Order: sequence, then structure tokens, then C-alpha cells
Amino acid sequence: MASNMDREMILADFQACTGIENIDEAITLLEQNNWDLVAAINGVIPQENGILQSDYGGETIPGPAFDPTSHPASAPAPSSSSAFRPVMPSRQIVERQPRMLDFRVEYRDRSVDVVLEDSCTVGEIKQILENELQIPVSKMLLKGWKTGDVEDSTVLKSLHLPKNNSLYVLTPDLPPPSSSSHAGALQESLNQNFMLIITHREVQREYNLNFSGSSTIQEVKRNVYDLTSIPVRHQLWEGWPASATDDSMCLAESGLSYPCHRLTVGRRPSPAQTREQSEEQSTDVHMVSDSDGDDFEDASEFGVDDGEVFGMASSALRKSPMMPENAENEGDALLQFTAEFSSRYGDCHPVFFIGSLEAAFQEAFYVKARDRKLLAIYLHHDESVLTNVFCSQMLCAESIVSYLSQNFITWAWDLTKDANRARFLTMCNRHFGSVVAQTIRTQKTDQFPLFLIIMGKRSSNEVLNVIQGNTTVDELMMRLMAAMEIFTAQQQEDIKDEDEREARENVKREQDEAYRLSLEADRAKREAHEREMAEQFRLEQIRKEQEEEREAIRLSLEQALPPEPKEENAEPVSKLRIRTPSGEFLERRFLASNKLQIVFDFVASKGFPWDEFKLLSTFPRRDVTQLDPNKSLLEVKLFPQETLFLEAKE
Repeated sequence: MASNMDREMILADFQACTGIENIDEAITLLEQNNWDLVAAINGVIPQENGILQSDYGGETIPGPAFDPTSHPASAPAPSSSSAFRPVMPSRQIVERQPRMLDFRVEYRDRSVDVVLEDSCTVGEIKQILENELQIPVSKMLLKGWKTGDVEDSTVLKSLHLPKNNSLYVLTPDLPPPSSSSHAGALQESLNQNFMLIITHREVQREYNLNFSGSSTIQEVKRNVYDLTSIPVRHQLWEGWPASATDDSMCLAESGLSYPCHRLTVGRRPSPAQTREQSEEQSTDVHMVSDSDGDDFEDASEFGVDDGEVFGMASSALRKSPMMPENAENEGDALLQFTAEFSSRYGDCHPVFFIGSLEAAFQEAFYVKARDRKLLAIYLHHDESVLTNVFCSQMLCAESIVSYLSQNFITWAWDLTKDANRARFLTMCNRHFGSVVAQTIRTQKTDQFPLFLIIMGKRSSNEVLNVIQGNTTVDELMMRLMAAMEIFTAQQQEDIKDEDEREARENVKREQDEAYRLSLEADRAKREAHEREMAEQFRLEQIRKEQEEEREAIRLSLEQALPPEPKEENAEPVSKLRIRTPSGEFLERRFLASNKLQIVFDFVASKGFPWDEFKLLSTFPRRDVTQLDPNKSLLEVKLFPQETLFLEAKE
């Protein structure tokens, strides 16, 4: 079984070959293969075409070999090309197919893609580039290897390279392009961004810094001073091109490799140490700042700090504080902070929330679970040596700005002034508790700026991470993403709880609405019934009143009728027989001299008012009610007897 030291080496080789950065995942894959490096790599990296394994006896069938003569020198080379060169191995039995490595090689304004097996050598890459770039191998320096310079005979497999690699070609022995093309290339370089990978020799730490082509070497050194605390005049550099002889030279003119260039910086030794080491100086190009003259030699005698002398440009930019002292309104203070931040570091920066910290909480936490975000609090301090680099290189990086705008509410505060510092500590103690406030209170000035990642919970606010200013863009992004993973997991739980709560509330609302509608329906029925009963009662009252009135009229008419004459009477008598609508007959004797109105009153006294009924005779058929009621029965020929019948009027 492999020892712990062997396992560490196997783990490192496995990560270098596969590009797997997650240590737990890499260890799991190695344990599955019993820490067999080759077997683990074969299980992870897909086999490429180029050498195929035969089904007969395990023999290999070589692929087509690359023929340099197929690329004539007279053919014009495109700005970006690709070369694939599988190797022609001898026919032999192999345990696995070789890995295929991808190389992207930059040379001036061109890029070449090369695909090779890991059994090839560095020299074979140069042979391919010789055909593509028309540069002799003897004049070509292939740079960008993570292990440093390598020999042409070095086998790629021994370098433990990942699948994708970036290299660049230098040709110091070849003359530069013509002046016109050089001027055009220079103008293009001024608009490009250079990635400087700077290694701090004493602490063995790398910094990845982005600079525009128009930035000067002096600006790079001042930024490095902010990171390493090595004054510019004490900086000892390795890796600058031979043409970079003046600190005022812009990076585009200095001959740096594009898009990235490696440099090493350390503290310059004392004169005695310099004399002892002068005989051991390497052939690498060393560059010491031109600003190490006598002008600053006695600066400390006058109480002037090294950083004070070489930070003049940085201090001159700070014409006004980031935030007013004792600002009454936090929103106004944040407006000045944003304006000053933009004037110092440009418009590409996080969108700072304008308002109080409580308002930022409301915006980030007290909304629907799907709309919640993390709260990032940026704590600025002008006196920290890390502030300038952190703001310009990390906080204003496009990737960071984009990630913050999508997933965070960013709030800022300046702790440079004691009053503002005390005010924030009070807010911090109120919202996050004394532990977080004490943590910020004990931070030293050089540990600023700070980045606090806050996640809102049901009953409290939790500080997920406190990020100090001595970090890199990759580390900052990694910690932001880690916080986002925690937040996303919590957010999914909150969304689930919120959906369940809303579902319960919807059911309750539906039940309440159904109950309300039921009550309203019952009330409407009750009111309709009450109205119906009231209407029936009213109609009944009217009917009774009408009946009473009709009865009163009938009685009055009955009383007003003259007495019925006897059959034997001195005056002529008319006998009338009246048939009602129900089939009954009314019979009565009247004097022939009685008026027709008396007959009408008689019929009305029996319940048949003449305004509702008409009195008809049979032969001839006529409507008696249309006759003059003041005429006598004799005059209307209802004598000596007549049969009439009643009919309701329409």
C-alpha cells in the first residue's frame, strides 16, 4: 500500500493530468482504483483518436502520420490555425491508449492549435510550429510551461500536463516587423489587457493581476507594493523582457508576452548580500527599479515612510473622502461613496445599494423566497495598503461585478473615519450580534477591506463569510460561489415552505370564501322569503281592504234599494231573472217605472258591480249596461219579464 507521501505525489499527479480541482473527488476516484495512477487516469480521461487498439492480440493500428511537406512554406498562414499530429508508433501491445493533449500557442497576433499524444516531445511541438509559423526551431523559444523552461527532448507525459494548455512563442533573435505594422500592432496592444502572474518569492504566493496595455511598469510596481508591502525601491524583479528598461514605459511597449506573462518579485538584499550574490547571478533578465537613486535614500531620516513617497499618485487621487463624517442620512452617504468610488476606479464596479442597512435588509431578505438574495457588505478603509489593489483588480473585475449584480444586494460603508466606524459597529451589533461586531472591531487596518456575506434567516441574519482584502479574483469568486451554494440550498427549503404555506392559505381562503358565499346565499334566501312574505301580507291587506270596501258598498247599495213590490200591485211590475257566471239565478220584481240604475244597484249588491260585469239580454242580444241608467224598465223594454245574464268585462 502506498505511503502517505506517495499518495500525496499520486494525488498531485492525478490532479495535474485530469484537471480535477476538487480534492475529495480526486481521492474518491483514486481509491476506487486502489491508488493506481494510470488506471485512475484511464477511468477519467476519455480516449482520443489517433492510435486505435486492435481486437486481435492487442496490437495497435497507427493512424495517419502528419506530413510536413503537405504544408508548403509559400502558403500564407492564417491568423489562427490548427495542427494535429498523431504519432506513428511501432506495432506493439499497449496497456492503454495514450492521452491526447491540446495546446493553444500564441505568437504575436496569431494563435495555433496543436493536438499531440503525451508520448511526444517538446521538440515535436516546435516542428509543427515551424511549419505553421515559418519560424526556424533554432530561433524559437517556447514559453508558458508551469514547470519552467524545458528541453526539446522532454517527453510531455513526464510534465503531468492537463488536457488543455496555453503556451506562447518568443523570437528574440528575429527582427521585429516593419514600422508600419509595428505601429498598428502597438496601437492594438495598448487596447489589450495583460494578465501578469506575479510570484512573491519570500512567501511563495501568486497574484493574478490584470493591466491594460497603456498601464506603465511603475503602476505595476506600485500595485505590487500595496500587495506585498515591499517599497518600489526595494523590489527585485525577475522575468521582465530585456526591452523593459524604463519604469515609465507602458506594458504594450515593454515586450511582455500576451495574453499572460510570469514575473517574480522579492525584497532587494542589502549591498553586502548583493556583493556576495553577484557572482551567482543567473542568466535570466533581472530588472531593478530605476527609482533607487539617492533621492529617497534618506527619506526615513525626515520621518517619511517608503510607502508615503511612492504612494503619492495614489494619495493624490484621494482628493475627497469616500464618505462624509457624521453623515445624518445613510442614503446621501452612499451616494457620495458611489460617486467617489467611480471617480477612483471607473464605472465598472458593483452596483451599491443606496439607502440604509435596514432598507438593504428589506430589499434582500423580506421578499418572496424566490426573489431573495444574499447581502454583500463591502467595508472600505482608505488607510489599508490592500484597498487600491482590491478595488481595482478584484472588486471591479467584470466577472465579480456580474456575479454580484445577479445574486447579491451590495451595500458599502467607509470605516476610515472613527465616527463612521463607530456608527457601523453600532449597526453591526444591533443586526448581527456582539460577536460579529467584535470581530470587525479587532481587525487591523492592513486587513481591510472586508467583504461580509450575509444570509437572511427566519428569525435572524447569519454572517456566512468574512473575506479579507488579501485575496485574488479566483479566491474571491470561489468564496462567493460557496456562499451562494449554501444560500441556494436554504432558499430551496424556504421556497418549499412558502409554497406549502401559500397552498394552505389558499385552501383556507377558498374555504372562507365558500363559507362567505354560503352565508350570503342564506341571507339572500332569507331576505327574499321575508320580502315575499311581506308582499303577500301587503297584498292580503289590500285584498281585505278591497273586500271590506266592496262589502261596504254592497251593503250601502242593498240598503238603498227600494222594497220589492208584490206580484199583485196597482202599478205595473217587471220580473227579471238574472243568470250569474257561476250558473245561479237572481230573481226580483221591480216596478216598471223604476229606473235601470236600480237594477244595476241590485246586481252590485249581490257582488257583481257594474264596472266589472256587464248585463246582457238574450233576444235581441244587447249590452244593457250600455243603456241610459236613468230610463225606466218600461222604456228599455225590460217589461213585463226578461231573462238577463252577467258576464265579466275583459
